Amino acid sequence: MSSTARPGLMRHLDLVGQLQPAYHQQTHAPYPDEIDHSRFRALLRSAHDVGGEADVPIPWEEKEEEQWEANTFATCECLAWRGVWCAEERRRRHNVDLGQTQYLALPYYGRWLLGAARILVDKQYVTLTELISKIDEVKTRYEQTPSR
Repeated sequence: MSSTARPGLMRHLDLVGQLQPAYHQQTHAPYPDEIDHSRFRALLRSAHDVGGEADVPIPWEEKEEEQWEANTFATCECLAWRGVWCAEERRRRHNVDLGQTQYLALPYYGRWLLGAARILVDKQYVTLTELISKIDEVKTRYEQTPSR
């Protein structure tokens, strides 16, 4: 990577970060003639669309799948098999609808879990209260397990 690519990338990511609602910066919609190329590009970029973006090399590491990841995959496949969602709907929930903050902060199967929870609540298979109660129940049961 050239020495000029990194500062340009950092300026771009800083601008994208300023436009994210998680930062709660007060912004006013600019007139179209006030939007320069950098701002236009930042506004159009979705968090998961990193094709062509400059970055540093990342070493490839083989990772053994953890049990919760395998369980998440199986659960999501069962939801699809039962007709709760289709592949495109799942992809949107895991990638597009999250926003950059959650997309970059959550592990891969963490995004799958969040997408599954959201779709189950949104399509009224469970209520948010029922889901929270079940999470608390499982958490309590886990904390009381002596083999931890």
